[in-house]
Amino acid sequence: MSDAAAATTDQFDLDAYLGRIGWEGSRRAAPATLRGVHLAHALSLPFENLDPLSGTAPSLAPADLMAKMVRGRRGGYCYEHNALLALALGALGFEVSGLAGRVLLGADTPESRPRTHMMLRVGVPGEPRPYLADVGFGAAGALLAPVPLALGPEFEGGGRRHRFTRLPHGGPLELWALQAHDSASGQWIGQYAFTLEPFTSADFEVFNWHVATNPRSPFTRRAYLQRTTAGRRLALDGARFTEVLADGTVNERTLVNEAEARRVVEEEFGVAVPEGLTLLV
Repeated sequence: MSDAAAATTDQFDLDAYLGRIGWEGSRRAAPATLRGVHLAHALSLPFENLDPLSGTAPSLAPADLMAKMVRGRRGGYCYEHNALLALALGALGFEVSGLAGRVLLGADTPESRPRTHMMLRVGVPGEPRPYLADVGFGAAGALLAPVPLALGPEFEGGGRRHRFTRLPHGGPLELWALQAHDSASGQWIGQYAFTLEPFTSADFEVFNWHVATNPRSPFTRRAYLQRTTAGRRLALDGARFTEVLADGTVNERTLVNEAEARRVVEEEFGVAVPEGLTLLV
């Protein structure tokens, strides 16, 4: 494997990770394994920002990721999720490198946002094209399955449709954009833009610290959680709790007090709230 897990495999327990996500399939470095592990991770580990909300930058060290997300009742945000997946895929024999993207959702232009999102470029032995893997994008248009890095066709995975486009920009490298299909409007919506040069663990340590501690970061200002299962998608944004069922039915309510918020996070998202943390800030 590449930088993502080199010299850290002694701190990562592949058996424990696969048990946590419920994957009992093949461990051969093949497309089916990549898709299966990616989907199992996405459906098992919630997205949450409770460490940044408490004023703490979460550790990306393998031992700490194992303690928090595999052995503990916690999730994480993009750096934690994709760092953990990178360790697993490296241990399974895939070639993994980190990519950094600019979030397009709500942005005026791709250049109006810094590169703050982490994704993975995954090479499969014997496959001519690499894949984009990403289990840490906390949005309705997030990938549930990895997609080949190829322009033109659309890809379906876990009931969601995605495609890539290229965006014009002034740089020397091609700028890719991941789009998700919105069934309600019938439109393709940009999720994030990225180039293909690799980023290292040192880069993501800086990004992680900035996003987790900058007072202007949305992750330091309100609770934000996502959880996807086979039958529904849950989201908590501040006090607004949303449930989207498989048939498209949307149930939404505002949480009225701290006790209700803690119960929802603990029971609906399966996340243990750190002691002393106030969710409704």
